Amino acid sequence: MTSPRRSKSLLESFNFAFEGIIHVVRYERNLRIHFLIAVAVIIAAVGFDVTRMELISLLLAIAFVLIAEMLNSALEAVVDLVTPSVEPLAKIAKDVAAGAVLIATVTAVAIGYLVFSGAVGERSSHLLDRLSNAPTDLTLVALVITIILVIAAKAVTGRGTPLHGGLPSGHAAVAFAGWMAATLVLHNSAHQFLISTLTFIMALLVAQTRVESGVHSTVEVTIGGVLGALVTLAFFKLFFKG
Repeated sequence: MTSPRRSKSLLESFNFAFEGIIHVVRYERNLRIHFLIAVAVIIAAVGFDVTRMELISLLLAIAFVLIAEMLNSALEAVVDLVTPSVEPLAKIAKDVAAGAVLIATVTAVAIGYLVFSGAVGERSSHLLDRLSNAPTDLTLVALVITIILVIAAKAVTGRGTPLHGGLPSGHAAVAFAGWMAATLVLHNSAHQFLISTLTFIMALLVAQTRVESGVHSTVEVTIGGVLGALVTLAFFKLFFKG
């Protein structure tokens, strides 16, 4: 008598979803290109201060392209599994899926052009001033870039799972990025030393728990912490004038 299949926990479901994303980033060149373009578009949208409706349009266009590309990859895998040999119907299925990706990409390019064609000329002169007076936006961008670099590193090394183990430690990267951001934002404040010390201790505790629980090695935690701190430091040194 077979035992009933155990239902997946919420954490496991998220982990499987992230594994799917990491898989396509690792093995699909087109997905890597699309992800890099998506990151650049999001950063540009924040920098040029696009309107809320423009940002929604860009996010929908990005999601449209990424979903189409991932479904294309999934369909190709299924077709190759079912029909290993060359079959006319299999070719049609792959060609139609590729055509869907092309339509999504062309639509996204058109939306991007309509949004940025006016925004670049009108708002580019205010980009540095806006970032220099917006530590919240700068911190969020630094955290997003840190997370993307962690995912990319895990995709390249192939070690661990998205939320458990692997090089580098994402928890440590985010924790030390937060410490660096808090330190730099408050550099003219009388409470800088206190806040910086407290956030540094909390970041160390996060790193310690990852090592003690056996999820990460000391090297993985150290690399994650250095990555998060350096990415945040670089962004603040380039743009922040507070």
